Amino acid sequence: MAKTSTSIKVEVEGHGEMTVPMGTTALEILKQIDFKSEYTAIAARFNNKVRELKSPLEGHGSLVFLTLDTSDGMSVYRRSLAFILIRATREVYDEAKLCIRHSLSKGYYCELDLGRPIEPGDLERLEERMRDIAEADEPFVRKEIEVAEALKIFEQDGQMDKVNVLKYRSEPMVSVYQLGEFVDYFYGCLAPSTGYINLFGLRYYPPGFILQFPLYEDPSRIPEWEEQKKMAEVFREYVRWGQILGVSNVGDVNALVERGEARRRLRVAEALHEKKIARIADMIAEKLTPPRIVMISGPSGSGKTTFSKRLAIQMSVNGMMNVTLSLDNYFLDREVTPRDETGEYDFEAPEALDLDLLNAQLTDLVAGREVNIPRFSFKSGKRTGSRKFRLEPNQTLILEGIHALNPIVTPAIPSIMKFEVYVSALSQLNIDNHNRVPTTDTRKLRRIVRDHLFRGYGAMDTLSRWSSIRRGEDLYIFPYQEEADVMFNSSLMYELCVLKGFAEELLAKVTSDVPEYAEARRLLRFLSYFLRIPAREVPRNSILREFIGGSLFKY
Repeated sequence: MAKTSTSIKVEVEGHGEMTVPMGTTALEILKQIDFKSEYTAIAARFNNKVRELKSPLEGHGSLVFLTLDTSDGMSVYRRSLAFILIRATREVYDEAKLCIRHSLSKGYYCELDLGRPIEPGDLERLEERMRDIAEADEPFVRKEIEVAEALKIFEQDGQMDKVNVLKYRSEPMVSVYQLGEFVDYFYGCLAPSTGYINLFGLRYYPPGFILQFPLYEDPSRIPEWEEQKKMAEVFREYVRWGQILGVSNVGDVNALVERGEARRRLRVAEALHEKKIARIADMIAEKLTPPRIVMISGPSGSGKTTFSKRLAIQMSVNGMMNVTLSLDNYFLDREVTPRDETGEYDFEAPEALDLDLLNAQLTDLVAGREVNIPRFSFKSGKRTGSRKFRLEPNQTLILEGIHALNPIVTPAIPSIMKFEVYVSALSQLNIDNHNRVPTTDTRKLRRIVRDHLFRGYGAMDTLSRWSSIRRGEDLYIFPYQEEADVMFNSSLMYELCVLKGFAEELLAKVTSDVPEYAEARRLLRFLSYFLRIPAREVPRNSILREFIGGSLFKY
């Protein structure tokens, strides 16, 4: 009979191979090596799976420590900070209901139901208790329990939002976390203890507050406060839409699917989109000086192209004749595309566009002159010809592209001639009151599905590009979103139930030997919370059709 090995070999990034007893934790290995980093290691990636430092390692593999200056590391920090906030809230205000809603102003916007409006003094008491918990260095204890037991715990504690999510869980077991006497569920790993969480703040932002924390780009400080009034209003609008639909979290959506009511609510969600698009068309028509160019910008996966086509229809209803043009036509040939600091082509930079030609042609178009618009092929990375284009005196140009709001893109066009729209998929459909959904997840899943269906890329390809995409958004798109005349939230409360049917198979193909495996597993876990809605239920003019196919529009 073969003897069972009691040791494992672990290849530690930057430190070579180590032989350790099976069941050794990453934290124990961390203490054995001379780990040099400016920032704290808060979690680890073992065989491309994000793990807690206290999790025992089973089997051979490679180990990478995740510090606070990594995206995964800072996600663990924020999640752990949220648990400290949750516990402090219960201890200071007993039965008060806390909801961590969405990203805003480089923090999390939260609401606290005290039966009265919150005041700055409430936040001072709450923050003081949070600091006491952090300084006590209490352990976050993870437990694997049966779903039935978890349901009982949360039902007795009055956390019905968690009950309504977990009751649809297909696996028999679930991981919960305990901090002191309080038990909660979290979508992802936590730090070993509260002592790892030492930099945070609460900022009064009525009717709620902002939970502030550092960003992974600079974990040494809380970023300077930047109020996002227009973004806040878009999120408030999304809450109102949710109230109309009777939906505030994943459990509510699943309940509609289970009761067979999803089709009707789906139609209402689409009607809310159409009504908002019509309202934007009215704003354009009512502008004192009619704009010659409507600029439509937004990050990747926001649905700008379909939005542009639907806006064009609504503008026509108002008697505003229009033509559409995409900035994608103006991409430079690949060999002259600028490169980023790693030497890769930087397709996200505005300089990847032929800005001189764009501005010259826009000037000619506004003056009534005919131009030859270039055609660009993403497959070949080159221009493949041109087409004649003219803007008639009674027409408005709808110009769509990720950099449309960046002032360096259209300096030749006076601002009085522009009307600017920012489009993004800003989901506020949280898993439950304590587990928010990153607003980028919807866009990421849209992009994964579209890249596969229309561009021949696998999920791994899309995931590998995502950090570059996000870098470009942070540098060139997000800084200008508040400058828009109006914002449009393209997110649909039902869409993740539809994307699930496309994305799960693609994500499952990402193999464990690549770094993208950890993110693929996270997204699969996220999609597991949703019940499916078949794609045939999606109207053919829906923004979602831009990503899953079957649209009545041509792209």
